[in-house]
Amino acid sequence: MKKTLINIFLLLVFITITNGQDKMNYNKLTPEEERVILNKGTEYPFTGKFNDNKEKGTYICKRCNAPLYKSEDKFDSQCGWPSFDDEIKGAVKHLPDADGSRTEILCANCGAHLGHVFVGERFTDKNTRHCVNSISMDFVKAGEPLKTVIKKK
Repeated sequence: MKKTLINIFLLLVFITITNGQDKMNYNKLTPEEERVILNKGTEYPFTGKFNDNKEKGTYICKRCNAPLYKSEDKFDSQCGWPSFDDEIKGAVKHLPDADGSRTEILCANCGAHLGHVFVGERFTDKNTRHCVNSISMDFVKAGEPLKTVIKKK
């Protein structure tokens, strides 16, 4: 019995340590960033800092710095969130939403919630709109070095 309790205790310590390490490997998030990025929330429309951004550069994941979108793929859909009609190849994972009515988009590197993707709206020739929360991203101006991607160990 005593040996079993010790093993359970050691297992709990290991789980706590490894979970803490995973969290420490990523960028520190504010409570509002956690609400959107980790808990699949949504920021209010027309409030995000990148909604009207017209600068050239690369949008990266707020949680892990992975490059997600190029500025040349951004367009004004007037929906209240940054919209892109393409992603950097292999950077974004598409999954059916829990309710099955939409397709969620996540950072392929760390699983951060980005927003949703919609097809068939005819905003652009690619006929795709990635509707992304500004709070889920950072922006690196063209010509500046990209941040190092933080990978899960």
